[in-house]
Amino acid sequence: MKRLVIVGGTGDALQLAKRAILLQRGFANDLPGLEVITTLAGRTREPKEIAGSVRIGGFGGEAGLIDYLQTEKIDLIVDATHPFAAQISWHVASAATKVEIPRLMLVRPAWTRSPEDNWIEVESIEAAVAAIPASAERIFVTIGRQQLAPFAKLTDLWCLMRSIDPPDPSIPLPPGKLLLDRGPFSLELERELLKEYGIQAIVSKNSGGDATYAKIIAARELGLPVVMVRRPIVPEGEIVADVAGAIEWLRQQL
Repeated sequence: MKRLVIVGGTGDALQLAKRAILLQRGFANDLPGLEVITTLAGRTREPKEIAGSVRIGGFGGEAGLIDYLQTEKIDLIVDATHPFAAQISWHVASAATKVEIPRLMLVRPAWTRSPEDNWIEVESIEAAVAAIPASAERIFVTIGRQQLAPFAKLTDLWCLMRSIDPPDPSIPLPPGKLLLDRGPFSLELERELLKEYGIQAIVSKNSGGDATYAKIIAARELGLPVVMVRRPIVPEGEIVADVAGAIEWLRQQL
């Protein structure tokens, strides 16, 4: 029996765990002898149901992750974290190397700019705050709940902020409204949301995937500028873009 750890935090991680369990238990027994464990940082208060075993909570840095991998006798690790969770990806890469176990990165492709898009691409959240067009007074901020503090100084703007969970009460927020919602979001709903609140610009991370891409299409249709935060640099290594690719990698390891 080989033990697989999926370092989760994305919808792809959920789908990989589900698919691997189905194949392991199914009639074809396509992934024989595989135990699936998903780990979550615990930042989402009500995570979706996950197939297989689940571990919730941080590792305490690279050293803690190494200890976990050794203590639990983990054989394989898949990094399926959010594209912007770069620190944990670096910890996973280093720990897997030191423990000498195979590592795979499951990373959904980044969104690509079309000729009709009006993107202002930046390297950080702080740069995104500075790059908001001067003509925009009503902003749609979709970067998650943990990085809203830099926007608090924009007291002359109105911000519509959307996240799955509410931010910590200690985090200062700009003037505006907080929406609590979880994707996927339809194009029709995103278009109506932008119109209803009179949004004049969007701030977004380039998270990739389909769940939140509708806002980018809606912005394109309405001619709105999008301040797009580029992805951070992540470790080199074997990488796949979808769950099917990850399943094939697992087959090769068994």
